[in-house]
Amino acid sequence: MIDEGFKCIICNQKVKPLKYSARNHCPFCLYSIHIDINPGDRENKCKGLLKPIGIIKFKHSYKIIHKCDRCKLLVKNIIADDDDINIIIELSKNPNIY
Repeated sequence: MIDEGFKCIICNQKVKPLKYSARNHCPFCLYSIHIDINPGDRENKCKGLLKPIGIIKFKHSYKIIHKCDRCKLLVKNIIADDDDINIIIELSKNPNIY
């Protein structure tokens, strides 16, 4: 599993490693790049932009639903402790996206 920092290509913020799991999206804008097949493996060749489109309940937490602008796959990522709560609240207002 690779947990690394990066500069977000959407909002230009410097993103630090998560330190408890693999960082897989920007905590400032919640966008991501389609780089993982399995969490933290960085083996996906798609490299499309993952746009946050919704929130779903997952066990005792929540996941962000991203849609890839290239392959159209829906990807679910667990919300990180430092994610922007205001964006999460806005995403939770989206109707059922399935």
